[in-house]
Amino acid sequence: MMKSASVLLALAAMAACGKQGADAGDQASGDVQPVVGARTAVVSTRPFTETVSAIGTIAQRPGHFAEMAAPAPTRVARVFVTIGQRVKAGDRLVEFEQQTFDASLQSATAALESAQQAYDREQRLAAEGIAARKDVEQAAAALAQARSAQVAARRDQQLSTLRAPLAGVVTAMNAVLGASVDVAQTLVEVTDPNALDVMLQLSPTDAARVHAGQRVTVVSGQSLAGAPLGVGTVADVGAELDSATGTVPARVVLARPTRVLRVGETVMGSIAIGRNPSAIAIPAQALVPEGEGYHVFVVDSAGIAHVRNVTVGARTEAYVEVLTGLKVGETVVTYGAFGVSDSAKIVTVKP
Repeated sequence: MMKSASVLLALAAMAACGKQGADAGDQASGDVQPVVGARTAVVSTRPFTETVSAIGTIAQRPGHFAEMAAPAPTRVARVFVTIGQRVKAGDRLVEFEQQTFDASLQSATAALESAQQAYDREQRLAAEGIAARKDVEQAAAALAQARSAQVAARRDQQLSTLRAPLAGVVTAMNAVLGASVDVAQTLVEVTDPNALDVMLQLSPTDAARVHAGQRVTVVSGQSLAGAPLGVGTVADVGAELDSATGTVPARVVLARPTRVLRVGETVMGSIAIGRNPSAIAIPAQALVPEGEGYHVFVVDSAGIAHVRNVTVGARTEAYVEVLTGLKVGETVVTYGAFGVSDSAKIVTVKP
């Protein structure tokens, strides 16, 4: 019995020592700071251009394209061009059935001749004192109406063959041989390919900061990473809000596009609205998103990282303007910032 009691006491003592050792180990491990290898950069100043970005499309310049329709309900008799075809001013595009227009002109011409004869007769009778003055006035009104109808009929006959009003490219063709058409249906569109502009859609807030003459960098696609299309200037900013999209249109003229532009293609524009010659800037890699904002890790003299909320302004592909939260000369974590936690020990690694 004495021997068994001694063994139990020894085991209890060993267990107590083991627990104390484990507790001490856990406490020691809690005091050890995580070590993270990362790159750092010193906060500095650099010139920064503030920009506004907006999506848009390529559109025809006013006065440099034409949409044409039939002058009256009729049928398509011939189609001379296709989409994408270059045309010269005066080239035939679409021809309609001629019989109706010829008959209308002949009828209007005959009616004009009759009205002219009636007016001349009333004038003569009035001079002889036989006809009343009101009869002359009625004949004059009928003559004017007949003359107007004859002019309209001649115009319709001329438009019975649609011709290109300007040199350009056929950008729309809705005429089908033998199909019935009316005056409300656009059949052909001709565009001057050298007079295409960028139409950007701005939010009302951004539109208030955009003015004619500002520099715009335009790229293809729906992001600023698209292929460059050239640099242009803001020509004008719309005065009305588009109720359908909630945006304000801004027209941008590209001086020398890097390639042929296509009507309707989607583009992105970056408008330079201001310049800060000495903005506080950090590499874009230093930003860590947090909710709707950002934070960075500032490294102190002992190499310990501390989380710091920042407010950002303008951006480029490589750098970000910092409006609040940092001072020039401080050190921030750049490459590897997403793997850093507050109070981590930073070991600088070479690029």
